[in-house]
Parts: sequence; structure tokens; C-alpha cells
Amino acid sequence: MSRKILVTSALPYANGAIHLGHLVEYIQTDIWVRYQKMAGNECWYVCADDTHGTPIMLRAEKEGITPEQLIARVHGEHSRDFAGFHVGFDNFYSTHSPETRECANDIYGKLKANGLIETRTIEQYYDPQKQLFLPDRFIKGECPKCHAKDQYGDNCEVCGAAYAPTDLIEPFSAISGAKPELRNSEHYFFKLSDPRCEAFLRQYTSKANGTLQAEAANKMQEWLGAPGENKLTDWDISRDAPYFGFEIPDAPGKYFYVWLDAPIGYMGSFKNLCAQKGLDFNEWFKPDSTTELYHFIGKDILYFHALFWPAELAHAGYRTPSKIFAHGFLTVDGAKMSKSRGTFITAESFLATGLNPEWLRYYFAAKLSNTMEDIDLNFDDFCARVNSDLVGKYVNIASRSAGFISKRFNGQLAPADENLPAIKAIQEAAGRIADLYEAREFGKAMREVMALTDGANQYVDSVKPWELAKQEGKEAELHAACSNALNLFRLLTVLLKPILPIIAGKVEAFLNIAPLTWTDTQGLLAAGHGINTYEHLMTRVDPKLIEKLVEANKESLAPAAEVAAVDVKKTAKTEAPAAKKEAAPVADGLCSIDDFMKIDLRIALIANAEHVEGADKLIRLTLDIGEEKPRQVFAGIKAAYDPATLIGRLTVMVANLAPRKMKFGMSEGMVMAASDPDGKTPGIYLLSPDTGAQPGMRVK
Repeated sequence: MSRKILVTSALPYANGAIHLGHLVEYIQTDIWVRYQKMAGNECWYVCADDTHGTPIMLRAEKEGITPEQLIARVHGEHSRDFAGFHVGFDNFYSTHSPETRECANDIYGKLKANGLIETRTIEQYYDPQKQLFLPDRFIKGECPKCHAKDQYGDNCEVCGAAYAPTDLIEPFSAISGAKPELRNSEHYFFKLSDPRCEAFLRQYTSKANGTLQAEAANKMQEWLGAPGENKLTDWDISRDAPYFGFEIPDAPGKYFYVWLDAPIGYMGSFKNLCAQKGLDFNEWFKPDSTTELYHFIGKDILYFHALFWPAELAHAGYRTPSKIFAHGFLTVDGAKMSKSRGTFITAESFLATGLNPEWLRYYFAAKLSNTMEDIDLNFDDFCARVNSDLVGKYVNIASRSAGFISKRFNGQLAPADENLPAIKAIQEAAGRIADLYEAREFGKAMREVMALTDGANQYVDSVKPWELAKQEGKEAELHAACSNALNLFRLLTVLLKPILPIIAGKVEAFLNIAPLTWTDTQGLLAAGHGINTYEHLMTRVDPKLIEKLVEANKESLAPAAEVAAVDVKKTAKTEAPAAKKEAAPVADGLCSIDDFMKIDLRIALIANAEHVEGADKLIRLTLDIGEEKPRQVFAGIKAAYDPATLIGRLTVMVANLAPRKMKFGMSEGMVMAASDPDGKTPGIYLLSPDTGAQPGMRVK
């Protein structure tokens, strides 16, 4: 039976660029949504720019434009970046919308009618230089819980504690650096400490309820306190003018705090989608709704989503989230990313460099689990994994078989062997992999898929279509071998489609088939099915592109000590950063690591080896390093090796050696070998990698 599912990702703030840390969440969510749609469920994915607050107002003022102009421009930039990484929102909207205002006013009115809103005169920090009350995120100081320095006024990035800005030790204005003054102001509060809210949240966030991951549920119990101990504090939901946001009904000069209307933006975006698609908004948000609601968020905003947001919904007469999925942060080569400190790589720069966004989608998927653990983007590992898994294993299956079908068999397939072990293995694993997708265990799913891909490649290696093509009377065997290979490729594409939607679309066009769904894991292409001409699907990662990306973001990737910064706690300028150290001189006869890294050594499969007519020393090698076409290399190893003994073994080649035109043809690389000290040809020994190495892997 088809499920009805509504999915959201956290709303990106309309005051900055999308970076790779953000994309962990949006790619994770998009993969899950695409799987649900492939499984036949009605699944809607909505999001919106988070557009309110003092930071938006101040940035617009600095640029000499209105806040509305600023958020419209940023919305275009965010939409571009998300589309560039194939994040398939059904609606990407804005919180500055009539739908979000309507929902915010409605929730506020119902909470007020329930006795959960009250006004109080409070002391609030005021910037005497800028002449405005400071929002929490524009006050910094020492965390009152863990004493970490330079923390924001609403929550600590180090220990995760939430607190009032007046609790900060040695606070200062993040706008002017001035010491803020405490002034009185009337504010509106949501009474989160009310016994009704506490009782609801104890049940809602408990491990037994299953709404949160175990580690998130533990954190909630910390914040709630032991039974009989209510540690919840009331939540200040108003801000004073000047402020960019929604004015509170019947409260002139008072505005909803951005964190009140931000999650309500999920409802506003969906309400807008309902109007577009003819959906019944009430069916999805009424208290007894049988639909499912899932939020994907970073662990840093768990407090808002697991306490404030469900308490608001429940006591305003709306359904609460079915589950809240929190994920960890992204580090780059082991260093923490932080937007506030500028250590991020932008989505725009990744795309502008020419890197394939599906490389990153796959890499993130291969690392993601359903826990709140951080993941690391290691660029060497990124290159090796993409080149090995996607090019050397997956795409390689099609590139080694499709051409024969087109050239020899008029583009028509032979009957597939439904009892082929590699085919049956994929079909039997499809259910397990579906469960892993559902559970957000994408890393485990990819390990299973790549094991199945290994099995498919082992089949292709065993039937050797490139050899069958040279033998008379082997047409039927060649036809069957390549048809089985393409059926294996199609099945693997189904399993990878949630992660690689663009590649899957190209495969569907190449194989001349309808869009793949999860049930297609159980079927095979019929005998006589016609395919289209195979076109290149994916290139290898060029390390030079990674170097270019790092160069484009070198300021944000540099160690903090090497980046000039202004300490807003001081009036004096900071000292200039230390001069960059020169590289240590390299002794004669030695090479630097930079010199060594210029050599691109790759694992190569010897797909074919043969004598070269008229050559005394050469053997012509056909080497597969995971590219669309194998390389031809002439190696002077004839005295040491019989060509027939080389076929099928792995060796190491220099992949970035300039092609060399020889008497017998073009040599497109060099294989690596050891020799005796005297260089006598019988003493030549080809290098062989250890078990487990795959064609295309980089040697370093």
C-alpha cells in the first residue's frame, strides 16, 4: 500500500552561500526522497529560504537594497546551487510569504488561547553604537555551561547548550564590538515550562516513542531533566523593531522571532505546494493524520526541532513530526567546517571548477549512516573511491559490452540468463538494500551495491567478450555475454538511481527503457529489445580539478592562524598574518612530495596482450584503468613474458605520461616493472598490486 510522506530539510538562511557542509543534509534527504518515489510512495519534498531576522536587515542596509531585494537574489542563488547538485525539491519557497504568515498567526493565536503565551518585561542587551536591541546571534561571549569562548547568545556550538544571552560571560556585540547595555523591553513568551508541555515532551522525545535517534533522545532527557525535575525554560518568541519579519498580531512594533516562523516555513511551503497540486493541507497536518512527516536536520538545531517545534504544533492543534533525523557535521581533510569562521567550500565553486556533482553525491552516500556522527571529505579518498567504484567498476560494465551489441547485433539483445548467479545475487539483495535506504544507512547500502558490482565485473572478466569477438563461431556466446552484462548494468543502475539520478537518466535513454522504479530489480530486458548507441557516461576525477577547487577556496581552507581576522572584542586591528613559509629545499637526488604527486600511477587490468609483428622486445598491452576506452601500451618485456600469461592480471601503469607515437602505433602510458641491477631483460618483473585492488585505483 502506498504511503503518503512529507519530507523537509532545514531551511537555509538567506544571508550566505550554500556550501558543502550544507549539502550533506540536502543530498542525504534527496536520496531518501528519491528512493521513496522509486518505491511507489506519494512523497513530497519541500523546503524554503529562512528569510527573517536582524542579519538580513543589516546586510541589506549595508548593500543599499531592501531586505526583499536581498532575499529574492539569494533565493535565486540557492535555487541554482541546489539544482546544480540535483536536489529535487517539489517546492523550494520562502518564509517571507503569505502562507507562512497565515500559519504563524494561526499557531500563535491558538497557543495564546490555550494560555501558553504571556508577556513579560525583560532586560535585553542593547547596542548603544548601533542603537538597536541585539538578537541572540549578534551577541557573543563565553558559554555559561562549558566556558567555551566566542559563542553565540542563544546556544553553544561546543557543548550544544541553549541559554539566554544574558547568561553569557563577558558578552560583546558582534556588530560593533561594543559592550552591550541591559535595557527593559516587553516581550512575548511561549510557556515551554508549562506542565502540559513538559508532559508531552517527555513522552514525545523518549526512546520508547522512537521519534528521535537514540543519541538524540538521550540529549533530550538531559535538557528535560530527571522525572520530577523540569529544566525547561520559557521561550522568548518576540523581537523589537527595527526587525525584518512578521509583526505579531495586535502588538505594534513587536515581531515574531525568526526561530518561531522558520519551522512554520515548512507548513507555508507545503501550503503553497498544496495550492499548486490540489492537495488537502488539512489531511497532512490535522492531529489524527495518517500521513507521515519527516524532518532532516543538523544536530546543532536539534533543540529547536525536538522541543520548541513539536510543543508548538501539539498545543496549537496540529500533528507532530513522525520522526526527526539529525546528522553530523562535515569536515574537510579532517578540519572542522564553520560558516561563522569562513572555513567552507561553496557549492558554486565546486560546480564552477567542473567537478561532477554526482561524484559528491556518491561520496557522501558512501559515508552516511543513520547516526549523528560527523563525516569527513578527504580529497584523496574522494578521487580513489569515485574512480574505482563509479568508473572502474560500475560504468566499466557497460563500456566493455555495449559496443559489441551495437556493432555486431544491430543493437538488439539476446535472452538474458535469469539463472546467472550475478543476476540472482542482485535480485535477492534488492530487498535488503531497500531496507538500508529506508533506514538511511546509505554507506552500508553502497558497500552491498559495490560487492554486487564486483560480482558483475567478475562475470564479464570470466566471459571475456573482447576475446570472443576475435574468435570465429563465437557470435552466439558474445551476444549472450554482452546481453547479460547489460542486464547486470541495468539492475545495478536501479540500485544506484536515488544517488545518481542524472546517470540513471542517461542509462534509461541508452537502454531505451522507461524510468526505472524499484520493482525493476526483479525483471530483465526481453530478447530482441533494442538499445541505443552507448555514449560516455562518466569521466574519472582529474586531481588537477581538486587542486583548482582548493585554490579557489584557499582562504577558507587555510589554517586559522594564517587567515587575517578582526577580533570584534578589540578596537585595534589585529596583526598581519605571518608570511607563508617557503618550502624546504630538496636535497640533490631527492624529489619533493609535490614532484611525486605529479605522477599518476594507476592499477591497470591487462585486458589483452599480444606479440608485435616485427618487434624483438615489445608486447602490445591493452590496459583497462576504468576509463571508457582501454589504453594501448607497448612494453619491452617480450623476453620475460609470454603474452598469454599476462591477460587478466593486474599491474601498475603511469597514466599521465604523454602519449608517444611509435613505429607500431601510439603508446598511451607505461607499465611499471623492476629489473636486476644490470638491466638484463630476463630480470624484468612486472609490478602487481595486492589482492583487492581494482582497475583505476590510484597508487600513492
